Amino acid sequence: MGEHGLQLDALLWPAGWLIAVFVLFVSGLRLPLETRLSGLRAWLYAASCVFAGLGVWVLANVALTLNDTHIDLTREKVYTPSADAMAVVDELRQPVRVTFFYRSEDPIGRRAADILKVMGRRNPLLTVLNVDPDKQPELARREGVRLYNAAVVEAAGRRVLIQSTSEAEIAIGIQRVLRERAITVCFLEGHGEFAMDGFEFHTHLEGLSNHSHGEASSHVVETAGHGVGRLRRALEAQGYVARKLVLATSGAVPADCTLLIAANPRTTFLPAESAALRAYLASGGNALLLFDLGFVPEPGLAGLLSELGVRLEQQVVVDPLSHYQVDPEMVAVTGYDPHPITNTVSLTFFPGIRPLALTAPAPGVSVKPILQSSRDSYTRPVKPAGTRIIEGSVSEAGSAAEEAIPIAAPVDFVADVRPRVLGIAAEGTLLPGAAPFRVVVIGDGDFASNSFLPYMANSDLLLSAVRWLAREERGTAVRTRIPVPPMILLTAAQSRAIFGLIVILLPLTVVGIGGIVWWRRR
Repeated sequence: MGEHGLQLDALLWPAGWLIAVFVLFVSGLRLPLETRLSGLRAWLYAASCVFAGLGVWVLANVALTLNDTHIDLTREKVYTPSADAMAVVDELRQPVRVTFFYRSEDPIGRRAADILKVMGRRNPLLTVLNVDPDKQPELARREGVRLYNAAVVEAAGRRVLIQSTSEAEIAIGIQRVLRERAITVCFLEGHGEFAMDGFEFHTHLEGLSNHSHGEASSHVVETAGHGVGRLRRALEAQGYVARKLVLATSGAVPADCTLLIAANPRTTFLPAESAALRAYLASGGNALLLFDLGFVPEPGLAGLLSELGVRLEQQVVVDPLSHYQVDPEMVAVTGYDPHPITNTVSLTFFPGIRPLALTAPAPGVSVKPILQSSRDSYTRPVKPAGTRIIEGSVSEAGSAAEEAIPIAAPVDFVADVRPRVLGIAAEGTLLPGAAPFRVVVIGDGDFASNSFLPYMANSDLLLSAVRWLAREERGTAVRTRIPVPPMILLTAAQSRAIFGLIVILLPLTVVGIGGIVWWRRR
């Protein structure tokens, strides 16, 4: 059955216990109180009956205790741990202790305590202790806990404090305490990227691009209102450390950066920055590169991408068959090529995404497409955003000449209809004997922004990509809820129907009723 379905096989042990009790009851009714036996035989018969009854009773209770069954009859299954949390418990290979502090009069705290009891009975390696600080203040003082609804997770000398009543958060805490290394996610800045400190919920570009995240918005270099704060919070909830990195000033990617995220850079990298990124990958680094429409890679970065087996196309993908809402440039992906990143991902969508052309990767590098548009998709060329003028591009006359980007002259457009690669995963080595790297390249960055991260499976895709880059894809990915403001999303047909009903039909109905009343009373 599913996560919240009734598991019939779990009812076999209670059913067996009931059968054993019924057999004892029937046996007690059937066995004669008096027999013709006498002396030692009578004593042996009585002792056999007693020991047989006790034996069946003891064995039935031992079997029921060793095969504990949790039955949740609530419709929402509020007393049943999530499948992800139970999977984390099943994966335990070393002892873990969870001490949960709650107020016994609080129904939310009691529910969390009951959930943890179920999780603790799942695996003997998980020890759960529920404590009411009001009744056991000495234990709360010893653990240094002065608040309710907090869990202390301990394993292998490490300790994590989780302030939550969600079993998903506590399951993530178990994963965190078992993690033997710190994972640091470095967010690249300095090129107009989405800021990791930006927590605005709505990040459309008002006015400049007609309220759009499509091709028109790619020409806007300053995106101060944008942010990936929600992504940062989601990563921190997984126990990752997030920090900024300005590559132009640091000169190199720090060795403690487990992975680097470039979330929609708008201006061209400096050659030294591209060289630093290549050196980082050559030494076994990992990177998530979200290169949106309009971004122009400088020759060094373009060469690095070519070694990774991919080239950025200066085009936008249009998908009339599979798109989100009513915009064919908001490409939706419903099917995925098999890969550890996409095994558990469902529907994702990308507002204004560029295609990626596959090239021959460098020796020792393997590349795998992970995202593709539908069979009815096609592309159209778009102009890039303004490129940064790098040193040495000033003419003798002192006039700065931007690098010319060839754009095809207007011709009769003929759509080349076929699937387009939207994202790839590459891994391997750039130098003989070097540590292996991992890279994910996707031709869109807006889907990771605060506006679109919580919807559909966008967050699942990003977190799965980060887990793969951090080499944690073998463990269970526990999903946490990203809070979003209430929204009602309508299709064009639904919008027209509501407009006709409220703006046209309803006023005309009132006018018509008034006319009928006037006609009958005149």
